[in-house]
Amino acid sequence: MNENPYQAPDAELQVVGVLSGRVEDLRKLANAQRGVILAIALYLIAIVSQIVVPPQLVILPALAGLAAAILGLVCTIMLAIRVYSPIVGVVLGVLCLVPCLGLLILVGLSQRATGILKQNGIRVGLGGARMEDFAALEARG
Repeated sequence: MNENPYQAPDAELQVVGVLSGRVEDLRKLANAQRGVILAIALYLIAIVSQIVVPPQLVILPALAGLAAAILGLVCTIMLAIRVYSPIVGVVLGVLCLVPCLGLLILVGLSQRATGILKQNGIRVGLGGARMEDFAALEARG
């Protein structure tokens, strides 16, 4: 440990678009975005399966829709807390329980997260952020 009182403190890497500015929160944002993408996929599966599934199995699309709503609620709160504020996160999370509005909120949050990740040099594909890009980001700082 260096005891030099005149040495400048180690500068921590600041990221753009996340309230805290920390790489750890950017990584958590990327994980929450993956959950949002999964919730969107579940919503779409539930909608399509309501048309395709016979009336005897109508409970299956309903369960998929419920799973999408719960996953969307949790991931929306996790994502919005890091980008906006805890209050906005909770409000958006509750609004995700409204069927069509929830899908629109999830798509909008996913797009916002994609923009933030790209601003910080993280590549984003159909399944979300590429986690190996975080090692390169941390090496810069």
